[in-house]
Parts: sequence; structure tokens; C-alpha cells
Amino acid sequence: MQLYDNWREEKRSAYLYAVMAENEKNILHQKLFSDLKTAAESQADVWKKKIEDNGLQPPGIYVPDLRTRLVARLIKWVGAENLHHILAAMKIRGMSVFTQYHAEHRHTGLNAASNLRAAVFGINDGLISNMSLILGIAGANANQHVIILAGVAGLLAGACSMGAGEYISVRSQREVFEYQIAIEKQELEEYPEEEMEELSLIYQARGVPREAADKLAQIMIDNPETGLNTLAREELGLNPEELVSPIGAMLASFFSFAVGAFIPLLPFLLGSNLPSLYMSMGLTSAALFVIGATLSLFNNKNPVLQGLRMLVIGFLAGGLTFVIGKGLGIAMY
Repeated sequence: MQLYDNWREEKRSAYLYAVMAENEKNILHQKLFSDLKTAAESQADVWKKKIEDNGLQPPGIYVPDLRTRLVARLIKWVGAENLHHILAAMKIRGMSVFTQYHAEHRHTGLNAASNLRAAVFGINDGLISNMSLILGIAGANANQHVIILAGVAGLLAGACSMGAGEYISVRSQREVFEYQIAIEKQELEEYPEEEMEELSLIYQARGVPREAADKLAQIMIDNPETGLNTLAREELGLNPEELVSPIGAMLASFFSFAVGAFIPLLPFLLGSNLPSLYMSMGLTSAALFVIGATLSLFNNKNPVLQGLRMLVIGFLAGGLTFVIGKGLGIAMY
């Protein structure tokens, strides 16, 4: 039943908070997780009382399951700060203390750049994938009609695969976030005072004096919508207003791959005066160099070297498929 599940979730949180506090070196963070453990125990008692009030069998002693014990072991091995998404999915709060305020805002400001980076990689995937396919077919001594057919099929299959994969990935991630926000909303309705205390503890762990942290938390909780958004940001490290659309991600992935895959196919469709394969390789090489140079914007490397590196990667992938295609073509005759 839901009441038992809620009790187990709070007990699980308390167990993991204790492990985090035990393995935390920062004194403020250690106090935060110790206090959050106490708060989780109190919330577990609330659910236990609800169970008893409904005439149900009281829950027994909490025993952590295998997943919880594994996560506890990982906390000891690699540290809680490296397990942000895992711990957030297990209803662990306060993870935002591991991220400095200015770093959070810098990440938000780079959303557009992140989207551009994803689009560039999508185009790059389409380029290398379809150019390799075309080279493999050409190596097998196929005629131009077969190459066009294979190139169009590769474009559509790759774009659909990329789009579907991106949709599933983003949809699954969004469902986890929505579930976590829904839990936070329920808790805010069930026991706002405890949620206010947790929020205050997080602010205190960031160095805000207790009195100021209490006042700030009270202001946030007094407005339910603002309170929920704040709790999602501070406890889960999520921004409800910035959940990625799975449809948008799917379309972006589909079209970026399709654009890249179309470039090596274009000379064959236009019937170039030069041998179409050479023209295709030339266009693809130019595009790969530009993409490599563009990626230097994200890693602050030399754009020429980045472009050449991308060219080498494309050359190796295309060369390998051409050799394999050539071998298969010879074997067929």
C-alpha cells in the first residue's frame, strides 16, 4: 500500500542520510545530512501513525534492500557528490549543496550552447554514418542507383533510430523528475513544517545564518507554487520550468542527423560532373572539418587541430567500411 511505501521511502532516506553524514568531510554538510536524517525519521513516524490510524498492521524494523545497500556502498567509495542523479531518484535531498550557486547559474546560461553542441554532434553522427555506408556500398562495386537507395535508407533509418532513442531517453528522465516533483508536492501538502525545516537546513549548510535561513525558508513555503519550485531546485537540484521536452529532443535529434546524413548523399542526387563518390567525400571532409572546428568553441582547443582530428576520425571510419565493402564485393564475384 502507498502508506507503507511512503514509510519505507522515509526510512530509506534516513538510512542513506546517516551513511552520507558519516562519510562527509565538510562539517556544514555533515550537520545538514545528520539533521535531514532526523527529519526523515520524523516523517517516517508520521506515516507510521497514519498506518496505525487506519487500523493496519504497524511496519516492523526497517531493513535496507539490496539497491539501498549498494548505493550506500557507492557513497563510501566515490562520495555522495558524484551520485547526484542516483540519490535524487531515491528521494535524497540537499544535493544542491555540492554545486556552488554561481556554477548553477552558469549551467542555466549555457542551455542554448548545450543544445547547439547536441545538434553539432547529431550532424556529425549523420555525416560519418552515411558517408561510411556509402563508401562501403561503393567499395562493393554497386552502381549509383544502389548507392542512392542505400544512402536514403541509411539517412531515414539512422534519423528514426536517433530520434526514437532520444525520445525514450528524455522521456524516461523526465518521468523520473516528474515523479520526484510529485513526491515533493505531496510532502509539502502533508507536512509543510518539516519541508520548511529541510529547506532551512540546506540554506544553513551553504553558510546562511540560522535565523535568516528560517525566514527565507518560511517565505518560500508560504507560497505553495514558489515553495514547490524552490524545494525542487534546492532539494532535488531540478528546475521544473526547464524540463526538456521529449518531442523537441526527438525532432532535434532526427533533423540534425538527417542534415548530416544528407551531405554525403547530395552529389549522387544532383548527378555531379565529377565522379559523385569523390564529390561526396570532398563535401563530407569539408563538413567534418567545420564541425571539428565548431566543437573547439566548447573545449577551448585549437580549431584547426580539432577540425583535422575530426577529419582523421571520419577517414578511418569511412576507410574501414570501404575496405570491408571491397572485400565483400570481390567475394561475390
